[in-house]
Amino acid sequence: MKAWLIAPLTLAMLASCTQERQNQIRRDIQNWTGTNGVLEIYAGGAVVRRFLKVDKLSTALGTDDGLPRAYRFGYGVLDENLDNKVDASEKRVYFEVGDYATYVFFESPR
Repeated sequence: MKAWLIAPLTLAMLASCTQERQNQIRRDIQNWTGTNGVLEIYAGGAVVRRFLKVDKLSTALGTDDGLPRAYRFGYGVLDENLDNKVDASEKRVYFEVGDYATYVFFESPR
């Protein structure tokens, strides 16, 4: 198909979806493309850990029962000095965040 035909058809399909379905489609696209996310973990009202360049947070699922587990996980660069920049000495790591942790995940403004 021609590109000039695909774009209007795609827009028409999205416009006919409910708001919740549109949000789900956006999340699915972000799962493919990833986001330049920042995860900040708080304790006592202060940031105690920060992870940069996080693609996404995933909810762990049980191997046998498929039920959601009580933590989220992902990969990101540990910002050891909390300067909001990736330094040469800071490495990409795997992390887990429990349900009872206080954290904020957002798309990096930079």
